[in-house]
Formats: sequence, structure tokens, C-alpha cells
Amino acid sequence: MHVDILAFWAHPDDIELGCSWTLLKHISAWKSIGLCDLTQWELWTRWSAELRLQEAAKAQELMWANFRINLWMSDWFFKRNQSNLKKIISVIRSSTPEIVLLPAIDDRHPDHWRASKLIADACFYAGLIKIETWEAAHRPRLVLSYVQDIYLQPDIVVDISDVMDKKLELIWAFASQFHDPSSSLPETPISDPRFLDAFRWKQAVYWRNIWVAYAEGFLSKRTLWVASFFDLQ
Repeated sequence: MHVDILAFWAHPDDIELGCSWTLLKHISAWKSIGLCDLTQWELWTRWSAELRLQEAAKAQELMWANFRINLWMSDWFFKRNQSNLKKIISVIRSSTPEIVLLPAIDDRHPDHWRASKLIADACFYAGLIKIETWEAAHRPRLVLSYVQDIYLQPDIVVDISDVMDKKLELIWAFASQFHDPSSSLPETPISDPRFLDAFRWKQAVYWRNIWVAYAEGFLSKRTLWVASFFDLQ
């Protein structure tokens, strides 16, 4: 199934926290979206992988994404090997996206930047015709990484002020990960009651650059260009 944008992440909920506002904005402009989790996040402290998959399905429904698939790689221990690269290559080739979004190139959680490198490599290899899969070769036109826990200076900033409330609804699809005063489960950085307030303000950091209420930032490894200064905002 073809999509305009294919978004990858290491764990269910990474995409909702990382770049779901930008995806929602493009969905509202009638762009098609595909979502792909590398792992089930089965080693996370709170609750189970089964519940996480249920929450991921709910988030997909709320986002109106064309599909959401899980590649069943091993949480924390997934490797850069031929098998995992080919799994990602097949997703890219079968959905033929113009744009691919990756996890952060540097972050607190090692899985995020490890996944980013793995997927970026697969985006390149997906265009090589001598790497054989069931699907025809296809290389995305643009590959961007989103910002996660660690602040990174972005190359592109997307104004998402008009979809802020919808993003919070998507995040709460993963309610098991966040603060519940009645829960006896171990606390994590995400379940801290201050997390969502800090998260909201982190999205507001970019307002200083483009004078909007909220924005999401992205990085590119290649030079981006426009035909005219007047295309820039």
C-alpha cells in the first residue's frame, strides 16, 4: 500500500511523542501515512507488551493512519544485521513513501539512536536493485529524523499549533505509560507527574524561532534547498 509519509520508531508511543503533530497536520492536508514499530517494547517497566500493542492500535485509529505494523525485533537487543535490514527494506519498498521519518539521531534511550541509524541505512539500501526482496527497489526522496528526549537544534521546524489538542489525545492512548496516582507500578521518567507538562513546554521551545505556539523539529543529513528565498518562511 502506497503512502506519502512512512514514520518509523523503536517503541510504540515514540512516534506519538516525537512527531505525531506533524503527521496529523499532513493527514489534514490529505496526505497518506504509514506507521512502523520495530519492537513491542516488551522490556519496558510498566505493564505488558500485549497492552502496548492494544494502545498502539488505538493510537493508529485516532490518527487515521493507513496502516501500523510491528516488525517484532527484540526490544533493547535488536541488531544491525541482514535480517533486520531486509525487514525494514521490505516495508519501504512495499509502501513506496516519498518521505521517511526516523527516531532521533541522539537521545537518552540507546534504542532510539540505534534504530535511527538502522532505518537510515535501510532507506539507502532499499534503492539498490541487487538487494533482493519480493518488492521492487524504491528509495525515499527525503529522510528526516525527529527530536525526542534530548534537545537537538533542528534543520526544519513545523508549526503544529492547530493540532496540539489532538496530539495530547494521541499520547493518552498510551495511558499505561503515564502518571496514575492509584497505580502501584514502579515509576519511570515518563510516568512522573511532571512529564507531560515538561513535554508541552519542550514543544513550545521552538516558538522563539518561528513565533508560533507549538512546533516540532526535524534534522536532515543532506542539504535541503529551495528554488527561491521567497519559498522560505
